[in-house]
Amino acid sequence: MHRSRVRFRSALTAVVALAIPVLPVQAEPNRAVLERAESYKEPALKVLERLVNTDSGSADGAGLDGVAKIVTAELEALGAKVETSPAAEPGKGSNIVATLSGAGKARILLVAHMDTVFQAGEAARRPFRIEGGRATGPGVMDDKGGIVMALYALHILRDIDFTNFRTVTLLLNSSEEIGSPGARSLIEAQARQHDAVLNLEPGRPADGLVVFRKGSGVLQVDVKGRSAHAGVAPDSGRNAATELANQVLEIGKLGNRAKETTVNITVLKAGTVANVIPDAASAQGDVRALVPEEFDRVERDLRDLARTPRVPDTSVSVRLSRNFPPMPRNAGTDKLATLSQAIYGEIGRKLTLEGSGGAADSSFCAAVGTPTIDGLGIVGGGIHTAEEYAEVESVVPRLYLLARLVMEISQRD
Repeated sequence: MHRSRVRFRSALTAVVALAIPVLPVQAEPNRAVLERAESYKEPALKVLERLVNTDSGSADGAGLDGVAKIVTAELEALGAKVETSPAAEPGKGSNIVATLSGAGKARILLVAHMDTVFQAGEAARRPFRIEGGRATGPGVMDDKGGIVMALYALHILRDIDFTNFRTVTLLLNSSEEIGSPGARSLIEAQARQHDAVLNLEPGRPADGLVVFRKGSGVLQVDVKGRSAHAGVAPDSGRNAATELANQVLEIGKLGNRAKETTVNITVLKAGTVANVIPDAASAQGDVRALVPEEFDRVERDLRDLARTPRVPDTSVSVRLSRNFPPMPRNAGTDKLATLSQAIYGEIGRKLTLEGSGGAADSSFCAAVGTPTIDGLGIVGGGIHTAEEYAEVESVVPRLYLLARLVMEISQRD
């Protein structure tokens, strides 16, 4: 890890430790909640297995419908009012909004997502399994573990007859992994209608919550040149691939480690056959930043590079599309973090508080001003890889945390 990043995270840890003191915890846990959480460990893992073994990549409409069918049945069994809304593109699944009504005042929004980064067929190649205390399979912790945490926390609240809330709403997004194009307006509207948002992205490997997130963007570079026979008349061509290579090398310098801004080219395309100078080339890349001003700066620098191509008679166009806004730490997040730490202390556990370079729907919720905290899903690691895993022994404590957090927010509002 780069030394400046170590300093940044060390400083962040110190700030968090000072700003969010752990509240005194009660001598004993809430026995009713803990017992129900323990009783639901195996049923939760069974539902997790069904979800993981159903492919649901962001473009897999049939798979997303399959996940939605499983979840809808579970929610209806809980007595929730279940509504669906279509995604941005036909055939790409639907979003789910399920609501439980109570007798209190607090309005609490739970957020998770049904889509994964994996392609159709991955579940057949790597089906759910448990080995060495870890559950594996595509999407097991991102975010199917989060869905299961929501479902069984609601089971716990129902079982102990806790209804001291006005509403508890679960929003399940079908397009989070591609920037939530089919759900952003829905998420923002729901967040505005609630008093607190609990996002069920995976818990951090050190058993932590997420108190801030970077924003994300996608950059697009397109180069136009002139084609020619690579052997007969190469000098009459204007090589778009060469100019793209020049641009890529310079774009790679636009990150800023001191500010934790990253710029990475991730997709390159050029040419059709080996003996033709390519007249077009393109690249895509990923941009992450902690503050909006850094997106502005990267966009300006991209335009400057595009104005000065090195290969004569080529032209370059660039575009930076901003997806998730940054989720900064604020007083609302700190309050929820303090409360979460106190609740976890009831069962003798300690929550770490971390930031993440990954973007999530919590950023949309925080941006509209609703107190939001993230990372309340199942604990795991290896996100977005074939090594993704979920810690089986995190199921009970995480169920306890989520159910008790809903209870405490309800009783304090």
